[in-house]
Amino acid sequence: MSEAEERHASWLELFFDLVVVVAVAQLAQRLRQPTWADVGLWVLMYYAVWSIWTTLTLYSNVRAERTRTRAMLVGMFCIAVMAAAIPDVARDGGLHEGWFIAAYIVCRVGASQTLQQSGTILTAWPAAQLGAGLLPWVVSIWADQPMRYLLWGLGLALDMAFAVLRGRNPQRLIAVMERQARRLYARERRRDGVAGTAAPPARKVVAAVLDPSHLSERLGLFVIIVLGEAVAQVVLASSGETWNWQFALAALAGFGLIVALWWLTVRFGINTVVGPSEREMKAYVALPAHFVMTAGLTATAAGLGVVITSPGTPLDVGIGWVLGGGLAGYFAASAVLGAAARAERRWLWLWGVPCVVAPLVVAGVAWLVPAWLVVALLLGVALWRVAYRPRQDAEGALRGC
Repeated sequence: MSEAEERHASWLELFFDLVVVVAVAQLAQRLRQPTWADVGLWVLMYYAVWSIWTTLTLYSNVRAERTRTRAMLVGMFCIAVMAAAIPDVARDGGLHEGWFIAAYIVCRVGASQTLQQSGTILTAWPAAQLGAGLLPWVVSIWADQPMRYLLWGLGLALDMAFAVLRGRNPQRLIAVMERQARRLYARERRRDGVAGTAAPPARKVVAAVLDPSHLSERLGLFVIIVLGEAVAQVVLASSGETWNWQFALAALAGFGLIVALWWLTVRFGINTVVGPSEREMKAYVALPAHFVMTAGLTATAAGLGVVITSPGTPLDVGIGWVLGGGLAGYFAASAVLGAAARAERRWLWLWGVPCVVAPLVVAGVAWLVPAWLVVALLLGVALWRVAYRPRQDAEGALRGC
């Protein structure tokens, strides 16, 4: 496909993304006064929303113009139900917690069946189609707290492990699926009483082919959605607050941090890696990193909203770690992608790793300094990352002098 013919997100996909905006906003509200248990549960809820979005995004990537509108709208409705139930999970007796679980299961099963009906196997991210982590969620319907949430965590671990381990060896996965298809065919022949002992014919399993440019665009759009939530947190929290010099510093630093993260995404793409090799990034590496990256940005967005409401006082320990830890998670995912893409070593050790460590240091002292200063320090970390220039760009600038 030529550059002029590159496929971009469809109107249906953009419409589908609208419900993710609401879900991210609901999730951000759950981190306003967090404990470590709250953060752990939040990660599980975030994964549930992210996994459905990822499954349907991969489906539309593979099917292109043959994407079924009904499948996307059902997924959109399920995410809407989950978003509406998020405030009640583990609160007030979990009034709508059952709806959250049911919507997740229905959407995962429906998306898996839709992918199977396409006649291909998504070897790049098999968890989207084969649902290794779905069973713990089904069992959790009858479990009480906290066992229910432990089962959700088991589902997340199984999904990630299955997708990464199987995604690294797609040919082996295809061979396993073909053997299962032959066994199923033989069982059907015996059930129907078909005579003969000849071996069943080989059933070919076709691997789905991803469009890398379209997938990169879709993952990038998700990052923009999360950054949009950060803007919303800063703007909405500003209403009704006293606009003094501390507020101004916090607002400017927060907006600057959002712009810096946006610039990294626009300049270098979803992985924000500078100077990587031209090797195609594997889905089993890119998607887990995308999960960590966007979860970190959502946590950072929630922290910014809290800072704006009390910029002159030290942050609570929990929200300090949400703010700094979220940004550290974002940069950690980027560093992993950079290592996988064979980025320059000087970028990895002088920019990649320090940008992971520095936000954690800031989080550790957030309860000792004014909140606006915490955001200003995090802005400094992001600007340090922005300031990096690939070696070839630096050499070109020197030649132009």
